[in-house]
Amino acid sequence: MEIHKIQEGFWRWTAPHPAWVPEKDRPGGWGQFVGCVYLEAGKQEGGGIILFDPLAPPEGGDDRRRFWEALDRDVARVGMPVNILLGNHYHERDAGLFLERYRERPGAELWAPEEAIPLLEGKVTGAFDEGASLAGGVKAYRVEGLDCPGETVFHIASRRALICADALIGVGGGRLRVPPKHWAADTPEGKRAYRTRFRESLRRLADLDFDLVLVSHGEPAYKGGRSAFLEALSAPAWGDE
Repeated sequence: MEIHKIQEGFWRWTAPHPAWVPEKDRPGGWGQFVGCVYLEAGKQEGGGIILFDPLAPPEGGDDRRRFWEALDRDVARVGMPVNILLGNHYHERDAGLFLERYRERPGAELWAPEEAIPLLEGKVTGAFDEGASLAGGVKAYRVEGLDCPGETVFHIASRRALICADALIGVGGGRLRVPPKHWAADTPEGKRAYRTRFRESLRRLADLDFDLVLVSHGEPAYKGGRSAFLEALSAPAWGDE
């Protein structure tokens, strides 16, 4: 597990993906470790802790023990309900575990895209749609064209940050790329949506104010994220270069 402090009250950590196999670690695939985000919202944003696509370290190791001890301390210190946000149904993973841990004290809610609800295995406490304003001043933007109904990019204006589920991939050196066409639904309609709507639905986010782009797969763009984002829109997809 790696932990990176981005700003005060704003962290990114990595944990191994439970479904990763070595053949996935190639251009067009995805790496072993995935990124998750912790946000401690300011008082002007309602306070509280928001977790994006959270994944705990594997059982049986010191990383897991230290992770839960640290998060428990933060949750107790803040003393407000925890909000868990999912960017798509594939990232449900450990979300239910986090929900149950904090549901009774101090309280917790699990939110997912409306279109993803039928595909989730566990319970959610709330659903959001395009343009929804969520806890901590987070706003949700739907991205079309991937095999992830309701795929969402989150914008945090106070942190000048985008948080992506599968809509962008970090390829190193602060560079970003869009996922390849085989990440779209394997149907004529899915392939058409990827070709005609995917990049355009991302392009409208260029009007937002951001400099950080935090991705689940690969390395984030911790600075120069806006330029990396714009480059990704016109560059070949991950694995096609």
